[in-house]
Amino acid sequence: MREQIEAALGKIRPALQADGGDVELVEVTETGIARVRLTGACKGCPMSQMTLKNGVERILKQEVPGLTAVEAV
Repeated sequence: MREQIEAALGKIRPALQADGGDVELVEVTETGIARVRLTGACKGCPMSQMTLKNGVERILKQEVPGLTAVEAV
């Protein structure tokens, strides 16, 4: 599952990097939760939670079967 998540994040990264941010995968739990860290401009952005839930999580759930949630760490 980790490889699938990394591949999906590769599709998301260009949009985040265009705004000066990025995302990195920290871990995948046994229950299918991906823990990610937003970096760069995304780290302190007030819209980061919206980006995480409406962007990153939505796309990852479409791309990775068995993924239950995405959490920021």
